[in-house]
Amino acid sequence: MWRALAFLALLAVAAYGATWVADHPGTVTIVWNGYEVATSLAIGLIGVLIAAILVGFLWAIVRGFITLPETLVRGSRDRRRAKGFSALSRGMVAVGSGDPLAARRHASDAERLLGAEPLTLLLKAQAAQISGDREAAEQAFQRMVNDPETRVLGLRGLFVEARRREDDASARAYAAEAARLAPSVTWANEAVLEAQCADGNWSDANETVERRASLGLIDKATARRQRAVLLTAAAQEREAGEPEAATERVLKAVKLAPDLVPAAVLAARLMVRRGDLRKAAKILEATWRAGPHPDVAKTYLNLRTGDSVRDRMARAETLAKISSWHPEARLAMAQAAFEARAFDQAREALAPLLADRPTVRACLAMARIEEAEHGAGSGRAREWLARAAHAPRDPLWIADGIASETWAPVSPISGRLDAFVWKTPTELLPGAHGADSAEQTEPSLPLPPHAPPAPAPLSSTKAETPASDAKPAEPKPATVLFPTETKAEPARPAEAARTDGTAPVAAAMAQAAAAPLAAGTPSPVVFPPPRTGEDAKPRRAG
Repeated sequence: MWRALAFLALLAVAAYGATWVADHPGTVTIVWNGYEVATSLAIGLIGVLIAAILVGFLWAIVRGFITLPETLVRGSRDRRRAKGFSALSRGMVAVGSGDPLAARRHASDAERLLGAEPLTLLLKAQAAQISGDREAAEQAFQRMVNDPETRVLGLRGLFVEARRREDDASARAYAAEAARLAPSVTWANEAVLEAQCADGNWSDANETVERRASLGLIDKATARRQRAVLLTAAAQEREAGEPEAATERVLKAVKLAPDLVPAAVLAARLMVRRGDLRKAAKILEATWRAGPHPDVAKTYLNLRTGDSVRDRMARAETLAKISSWHPEARLAMAQAAFEARAFDQAREALAPLLADRPTVRACLAMARIEEAEHGAGSGRAREWLARAAHAPRDPLWIADGIASETWAPVSPISGRLDAFVWKTPTELLPGAHGADSAEQTEPSLPLPPHAPPAPAPLSSTKAETPASDAKPAEPKPATVLFPTETKAEPARPAEAARTDGTAPVAAAMAQAAAAPLAAGTPSPVVFPPPRTGEDAKPRRAG
């Protein structure tokens, strides 16, 4: 639009000029070297215009000859860069498709045509990585570190290579340097946080979380949760030696994340040590409302060691009313009723849990009740023990495929903060993986003599029962940045005989406790022997 208007304006100016020259005729006379040339004004202007065009044409020819070498060099350089970027593009495609030979060939072509470009070095490093040439990959990343423009990218590559060769010290150094140069780099901040958690440096880890939140790398809710986990971990370390510092930290954790079960349980223990039972109960009740958990129930029922079994039943009823009779509340109620020898009330509490597929804890609780009321040789007790051997498992703390009965602030596999989640381990249906599924079975609980045959067990993804003549598989080294080591406690042998007629349940619980944590074996409900005589009477707390 504007170009058309400009063209029309120039055309109007030219027409006006031609009209003006026609209306004002004149003569132009040129005298040079004894010659005199006279012509009209219009012819003179036309001659000047033709002369200007000729001069411009001659100047273009001369300039073309002068700049010809530079033009040829620039054209060759442009064609070379075009070929180089084409080789770079093909190399990236080869890396993505997993073709090491094509990737290395295109990387060599790109380096020859483009030189030490950042993308060329990156392609060369990735081609060396998929080819298995770690030394060449590290050399390429080191060249990138030497260039200020690609320093952070090179540090990322060196960090990955250090993790692959399990050099934790070098990996930490690369991550710390990258975080210093570029504070907003996500991978560097996460690696620094994992290193601090692996070392148990909870205060520095808390500062890292706050910095990540201020930079917008994580949302506020995640930051509050991670800070609560770090404060809980610090409080657990100080519980024995520095109870006041532990109390201060764990109360902050409870305030940041009221649904964090380990923080609430630890805070309640510390409040009980101070003698503040009311505040301890309020903390546990708030966490119970957020999500019922057996650790919360156990701590709540035993806030005061001097309480009678009737007092614990009253506390269990309180938890049941708060959670609208959640399954965990029913299990807690059944335990309290069993201790009070109110077997009918214990059965009534467990009845809804036994309707469909009772879990291991529910089955063992019923077996315990039947043995206490009818004796160890009763058929009902043996039936519940048989069902407990292959019943669905109860929820556990699970992180990165590892099941544990105890909570930890970081994953023992990946070092990730707040990785443990309370959930039921995954189970596989029989035949899901063909013949192999028959070998992946749960460790069975021992059955009493003359017990009825148990149904076919469900196979599990967390535990395997190898054959007696098979060689144990060698563990494969995992690519873990900061691994932590977990050790299972040695199994305690079951008692040979019990005078109260509970030997089968004791043996079942002993083998369940001996199962490794990584296998995901749930912890059964352990009922102490019922009180008799004067011990069963309610007592008032002092």
